[in-house]
Amino acid sequence: MAFVTSHPIQYQVPVFRHLSERDDIHFEVLFAMLPDAAAQGAGFGVEFEWDIPLLEGYPYSVLENVSKRPGVTHYTGCDTPAIDEELRRREIDAVVVNGWVVKTCVQTLRACRRLGIPCIVRGEANHLRPRPWWKKVLQRQLIRRYDAYLPIGTANRAFYRSYGVADSQMFDARYCIENARFNQAACLANPRRNTIRQQWGIAPDETCYLFCGKFELKKHPVELVHAFEDSLSNDRLQHPSTVNKSRLLMVGDGELRPQCQQYSESRSLPITLTGFLNQSEIVDAYIASDCLVLPSDHGETWGLVVNEAMACGLPAIVSDQVGCARDLIHESQTGFCFSFGDWDALARILNEVASGRFDLKSMGNNARSQIAEYSPEAAAQGILHAVDFCLRNPA
Repeated sequence: MAFVTSHPIQYQVPVFRHLSERDDIHFEVLFAMLPDAAAQGAGFGVEFEWDIPLLEGYPYSVLENVSKRPGVTHYTGCDTPAIDEELRRREIDAVVVNGWVVKTCVQTLRACRRLGIPCIVRGEANHLRPRPWWKKVLQRQLIRRYDAYLPIGTANRAFYRSYGVADSQMFDARYCIENARFNQAACLANPRRNTIRQQWGIAPDETCYLFCGKFELKKHPVELVHAFEDSLSNDRLQHPSTVNKSRLLMVGDGELRPQCQQYSESRSLPITLTGFLNQSEIVDAYIASDCLVLPSDHGETWGLVVNEAMACGLPAIVSDQVGCARDLIHESQTGFCFSFGDWDALARILNEVASGRFDLKSMGNNARSQIAEYSPEAAAQGILHAVDFCLRNPA
């Protein structure tokens, strides 16, 4: 069995390790490329390499990438025409391909069709994004060519259904993170919570909201800053004698960070911007915070930062266009959901949460219990069910 993907992705690696531990299959990952620090940092606003091992614990090979402009953020950046020969030489029985966003993935589908190998897709597209009619026609032609499908969640499953995919061909491999690593790191960091908060200027009595991710258009960090400011203004109007204290901790980098920082400083807002934090540092931000906020539009096809936050015991506030909203957000139990673009509604939620009306610790415990079901083990099992289905039902 082979898993074909563009490059090592920190969220996929735990699934690879679980599959490689199986005695009943021979598993290998085929990467289109191994990006350097510059390519890895595209969109993050800073060059970096992940500080956790991503190439250990499973067998892998790197395909020959003939792209004239190698990269993982554009379609032609991964171009591996020799995939046919690689699959044939390895005598592969089934292939899982990571969506269709780079050329390598589509080349793999075509190679599987030519070689008679079942091709299983694990993409992240959903039905929330509006698409022109011609794109729907092309996507339908592409989507129907796979042998089985691995929905990452409810919105992704609805996307496949909209193109006529039968439920019998779908096997859940829900989007997940390495829960055990985050749980362990959170437990180790928790005794330092007050110290961590102090170093970022978070007062003991402040409700700390966390934005964590790229400062890019689809995540709407600028609108979050304005909504946060409005939540402070609303509180002064509603409770002039007892103003709720809150702070926004913004972790990450990207093109919109300067705009957020300049506005925050010009208005003297209680906002702390940390810059980019790597995987070994990010848990400190979760421990220091009380609630995650992800106000993204439909471009946020899932939002794995929500998984990370919940694994560390935080509830989350997300827009209804975030892909994971229907799966992970249960109102007032694991978080809150607002209609995307209704920034007044977001401001009201921020204000209410800071008022102490909700037991954030209890909500965080609910979130942690829920996210345990979204595990690499469960995703690996879903993949194996799909492989078994394809081998028992050859096209």
